[in-house]
Amino acid sequence: MTSSSNSRLIGVGVGPGDPELVTVKGVNALRAADVVVVPVMDTLERGRAEATVLHYVPAEKVVRVVFALNERSDRGRREAAWDAAGERVAQLLRERGVVAFATIGDPHVYSTFTYLAQTIAELVPGTGIETVPGITAMQDLAARSGAVLTEGTEPLTLVPVTAGAAVLKEALAGPGTVVAYKFGRQAGEVAEALRETGRIDDAVWGSALGLESESIRPASQLDGEPLPYLSTLIAPAPRDGGRGGKL
Repeated sequence: MTSSSNSRLIGVGVGPGDPELVTVKGVNALRAADVVVVPVMDTLERGRAEATVLHYVPAEKVVRVVFALNERSDRGRREAAWDAAGERVAQLLRERGVVAFATIGDPHVYSTFTYLAQTIAELVPGTGIETVPGITAMQDLAARSGAVLTEGTEPLTLVPVTAGAAVLKEALAGPGTVVAYKFGRQAGEVAEALRETGRIDDAVWGSALGLESESIRPASQLDGEPLPYLSTLIAPAPRDGGRGGKL
């Protein structure tokens, strides 16, 4: 039994899906941990984080923990699921010592890790909590599509479309680049917001980046059909085409 004073929880960002986009520090943290936890919605499911992790650690080191990743309507159910997941990770910390939690993208950008860290701080006081940054979907989509995220003095706004299309529309009315996450189910509303704000021509969306089912297309091809939940959109800032125009 390991005392909580020796236990460590490390949130490791494993990128958007391409196993080559895990940092060297991330790989080292995964390999050094006693156990690697991956979040899933169902214990029978292999999620994107797990698929990435398995390129670097053996399967017997990986533990699936069910999180209410898509439970938004029933707060009681969500809280109960979070408590159960937190207890499971707390148990692993007490028994094994160093637990790495693999999260797609980055641990500090819309990640399950944020809530887990808060829970563990209460359940296992004295646990050291660390994070290893990861490459985000917006960075990967920018690299694969050539869409420039920011130039000069341009602001960058990141919007989860689960907050509603009105929030996205407000951001698109501004001067900077807008990135939208988790917009797959509201693809029609997103396309409408882009058209209304005159931002659709330069915008690009992508899903399953770095995977066999990868899709990257101009946003003008959004036809209202539902897309994968973890779709990403980049609507670059309006630019005059001149080099260094925003300096």
